[in-house]
Order: sequence, then structure tokens, then C-alpha cells
Amino acid sequence: MSAELDAMVAARKRAEMVARLRGLAQAGSVSRANGASAGSSRERCDLCHTTLPDDHRHMLHLVERRIVCTCEACWALHSGDAEYRPTGKRVVWLHSFDCSDEVWAEFQIPIGLAFFMHSTVTGTIVAFYPSPAGATESELTLESWEALVRANPVLEQLESDVEALVVNRLAQPPEYAIVPIDRCYGLVGLIKSRWEGISGGDAIERGVPEFFEGLRAQATGSAEAVQ
Repeated sequence: MSAELDAMVAARKRAEMVARLRGLAQAGSVSRANGASAGSSRERCDLCHTTLPDDHRHMLHLVERRIVCTCEACWALHSGDAEYRPTGKRVVWLHSFDCSDEVWAEFQIPIGLAFFMHSTVTGTIVAFYPSPAGATESELTLESWEALVRANPVLEQLESDVEALVVNRLAQPPEYAIVPIDRCYGLVGLIKSRWEGISGGDAIERGVPEFFEGLRAQATGSAEAVQ
């Protein structure tokens, strides 16, 4: 009976979170057709506009917090610039991450899907959650983040600007990982391009689970290994 009750509670929580995400569609939904059109053109370097291969490098524009696609030459040329930072590389799956409902509620993020990074520009922890309109920034209190770090010391190893904690509380059990910042913006783009109607359709039902399955498969370590 307890297992059935736990399953019912988990299903209700997921439904509530998905409902909040659906509500964000009113801020400006993006059709799949538009997303497909945007992805059909070949990508080019954002700095010199040369054509890029699919496995090209990325950099983060620190002030604008914008991912920049680069060719090898521009990546090497601008890696030392003050406004750019090469994105992180590692994916660490956090198997035993400790984040209670009470701690999560302190962040006041309206959905159960977000990523957290330390910005050297602002000197703060910044949270973003994906929506049909793109990445939405959420202000955090330092106390709430410090409480999460105390429960999970692995977060002390987050590389500023280029790595993030990504959280999926739409899943049961919830999923947590440390990933390169460009992968987080990739999740935002995935939801934006695959959003359908008011419910989100394929973006929520398949896109998000597939994204986290890919992270798990690519993880090169675990929290137990790096603590």
C-alpha cells in the first residue's frame, strides 16, 4: 500500500510540474516547424562565419551569458580573451544527490527543470529554467545555495561560468548531473524547438527524458568518485 501511495504522490508532483511548464507556453510558444527550419541551415562560426562541422567547439560569452559556436582557429585565438571562456568538458552523474522538497522550494523555481552556474561577472549563483521562449533567469538567495552545497560538497568543485548543476525533478526519482554549460543551453534549445501547442508535446514527453538518458550514458564519473 505504501508503494502505491508513493507512486501516486510522485505522479501528482510530476503532473504539477509539467502543468507549470505548460503555463510558460503563454509567454511565447515556438512551433516544431520553426525549429526545424532554423536547424536546416548549416551552422557557422559566430566569430568569423566559416562553416562548422557538427562537432564544433563552443565558448561562453561571460557578460551576455551566451553560447558562441566557434571554429578551431577562433577557439584558439579567443580562449584567452577576457569576455570569452571555453565551455566545460566533463559530465558527472550525481547518483546520491541530496535535495529535499523543502530545499528545492527555497529556490522558488516554478518548474522542476533548471540549471545552476556560478557567474564570475556577477559574483553570484545564477539559475535558469527552460521555457518555450528560451532560458529564463531566476534570482537565488545565497543562503539557499549554501544549504544545497553543505548537503552536497561535490558542488564546491563546479567550475565557474563553464559548468553547471542540471536538475530534472520531472523524473522520478529526480536526476542531477554536473555538465558543460553548453549542454544546458542545448536543453533549452531542444525544448524551444520541439515545443508543441500548449502541452509541450514531444519536448516534454520525449525530449527531456532523452536528453538526460544521453547525459547518463556520457557520464565519465560519479559524485562518489570525485568527492
